[in-house]
Amino acid sequence: MHDDAPIDPFAGDPEDPAAALGDLGDDTAPLSVTEREDVLADLADLEVFRALLEPLGVRGLTVDCGDCGKLHYIDWELLHGNLRHLLDQGLPRVHEPALAPDPVDYVSWEYARGYVDGVIDSEEGHDDN
Repeated sequence: MHDDAPIDPFAGDPEDPAAALGDLGDDTAPLSVTEREDVLADLADLEVFRALLEPLGVRGLTVDCGDCGKLHYIDWELLHGNLRHLLDQGLPRVHEPALAPDPVDYVSWEYARGYVDGVIDSEEGHDDN
């Protein structure tokens, strides 16, 4: 399994500040069947969103973070990697907000969904002619 998480800058460092946390163990339960299906559906949606929006200059999506209460700007690759990690590991990745993103370059998940629905509706309308 390939893990595209960032390399731990303190790996092997005896002065690792996280060492004080000790071994947190692996107390995580695997995703339920429904949760796995939801993540797989999100991955499929993400691919469609990217295929339609990236050529228009959209760099990724915004996500309201329930943990920190901030809006995160996440590019396509990172969002894909985060969803894959959740699917593979059962836990979301630790995250940090992007450094000075340009909000114009990102759209919400809901906007992307609406855009895709509009494209589909438009295509269906052309099929009637």
